[in-house]
Amino acid sequence: MRRSTLAAAAAGALALGLVVAGGVERGTSGSAPPAASPPAEAAAKEVPALSPAPGATADPSPATALPALSPDAPLPDEDVLVATLAPLLTAPALGASVGAIVIDATTGAVLYDADASTPRTPASTAKVLTAAAALHRLGPESVATTEVVAGAEPDRLVLVGGGDALLGPGDSDPVAVTGHAGLGDLAAQVADARAAAGTTAPVTLVLDDSLTGGGPQVSPAWGTDDVASGYVAPLTSLAVDAGRLTEDRYAWREDDPSMAAAEVLAARLGERGVPVAGPPVRGVAPAGADVLASVASAPLREVAAQTLADSDNTLADLLALRVAVAAGMPAASGGTLFAASGRAVLAEVAEMGLDVSTATMVGGSGLGKGSVMPTALLAEVLARASAPEPPRGLRALLAALPVAGLDGTLAGRFGGSASPVAGLVRAKTGTLYGVSSLAGTVVDVDGRPLVFAVIADQVPGRGTAPGEVDAVVAAIAGCGCRR
Repeated sequence: MRRSTLAAAAAGALALGLVVAGGVERGTSGSAPPAASPPAEAAAKEVPALSPAPGATADPSPATALPALSPDAPLPDEDVLVATLAPLLTAPALGASVGAIVIDATTGAVLYDADASTPRTPASTAKVLTAAAALHRLGPESVATTEVVAGAEPDRLVLVGGGDALLGPGDSDPVAVTGHAGLGDLAAQVADARAAAGTTAPVTLVLDDSLTGGGPQVSPAWGTDDVASGYVAPLTSLAVDAGRLTEDRYAWREDDPSMAAAEVLAARLGERGVPVAGPPVRGVAPAGADVLASVASAPLREVAAQTLADSDNTLADLLALRVAVAAGMPAASGGTLFAASGRAVLAEVAEMGLDVSTATMVGGSGLGKGSVMPTALLAEVLARASAPEPPRGLRALLAALPVAGLDGTLAGRFGGSASPVAGLVRAKTGTLYGVSSLAGTVVDVDGRPLVFAVIADQVPGRGTAPGEVDAVVAAIAGCGCRR
């Protein structure tokens, strides 16, 4: 491996904002709550999201696609790739069911295919499809709005959740993702509106979380300990920091995150001179009600980046739901909500011209049992995003993905920041019991941008499978693979 060449390629790729790349979960320094079973994926603590390169845009025009990433660099030889990768994919730690694929990001040509068409359990690499579908359907700059509207009766206020699970309890923070929209700001706007109207009577606060069917939703496909261990929160239409009760990424969650957010708003209203009579109650906002206050989330491209970097199951399932709602699918209750949102994600991916006929998604996170997809589908979505003329919104998928050796759960993989491939790989990881997967992009030793995906879904325990998958990707990066 030519380390100096790889280092130069990494520096160039980072300076360019890594227009070809894939995503991951974030760092592995978090901890699960006491007495809980180990979460299905490695726990992760929040680290800052990577900012785009100066001057970069979320969805650059085709004229600026793949700038200076050596599209004329030599292609790896397919026979040499086979000879290099095949022995690595038979490592005992990966088990008996492994699919792998390498695609040239510039041309879309498949350079290596090892049983990549067989559907396998993707674990959290499924979030690549969810983020892609949301960016494609909703747009990178779209926001989720949380509103307070006038109720059907005087002195009734209705808090309407619009799909923002990252609300802050106080003032809005315009430079943050979590807390970008603050309930304190919402309360201040309500107080100003009531003051302007000369109204001082106590109010009843109604919570409208009908976006998710009303009330917290728990997927029957989740493991029995997934909520208890804080690995995912019950799905609701709004929440403060995804319902977390501590700052840890994987910590105890509110049983009813939307009602907990309504209680925070009630407290903020009281602090601003708007007394709330009794606890919040559930209801539905009147059609055409006057909007008294509203706050908007961070742009979707930033929310998608946090979702992928933290491998946040709650955010991913909510993104999938937003795709379903935008596609006209009505909110449902119980497990049917997650099945519907998974179908909506796949339908949106199909709109990009990809074959999803053998894929099944139960929700948008990859956490629920029953999700399967071909390894090739993960790579094909990233290849579409890397194309000179990607589908609408999809360029932002690449900017949303964290970088090996720098952040996310890839920060400590591949040997960390001192690794020869640090800065060259961006990939979404997946780890369930018996599953280890990775899908993303890499710039090889010759400067050729490539897309890859690997899924091993019969891993014997956890063992060293992630390291073996990393070895495959490192070999792609360092091979050059010419005769």
